[in-house]
Amino acid sequence: MTADRSHSSRAAHDELRYLLLAAQREGSRRFGEALRPLGLTPPQAEVLDVLAEHQPVTLAALGRLLVCEQGSPSRLVDSLVQRGLVSRLPHEQDKRAVLLELTAEGRFLADRLGEATGRIAAAMAEPLSAADIATLSGLLHTLLEGTDVARTVRNRFPR
Repeated sequence: MTADRSHSSRAAHDELRYLLLAAQREGSRRFGEALRPLGLTPPQAEVLDVLAEHQPVTLAALGRLLVCEQGSPSRLVDSLVQRGLVSRLPHEQDKRAVLLELTAEGRFLADRLGEATGRIAAAMAEPLSAADIATLSGLLHTLLEGTDVARTVRNRFPR
């Protein structure tokens, strides 16, 4: 491989890395703006979003569905319980476990969150065709293959 080829390959890899970081940063900025009026942090919003689709779930099951939060989400859930957005219920089959589900206020906020994030996702995807979205999603799945986060994404969004 010549020096020019090596340099251009490295430049392409660097550009890809920075494009991924820039896209994540822009998505986070837009998401943060949408969450501000709702009084939610991005990790809290993700918990509400997951519970809206998968409740009731155990804390361990919730942790397997969270893409943005690493490790145990117990403190995150505690903050939502204290705000009256999530409730803990006894697990009928496992007396050591509890089930998490949204309260009425949590469901109301999750609905508002869904509307806000739906608008953001549509705006960010607007310049892309359905084929572009499928291609980009496929490439990102390939890029993340073999990582813990890829497994989490598959748990959350089974194909």
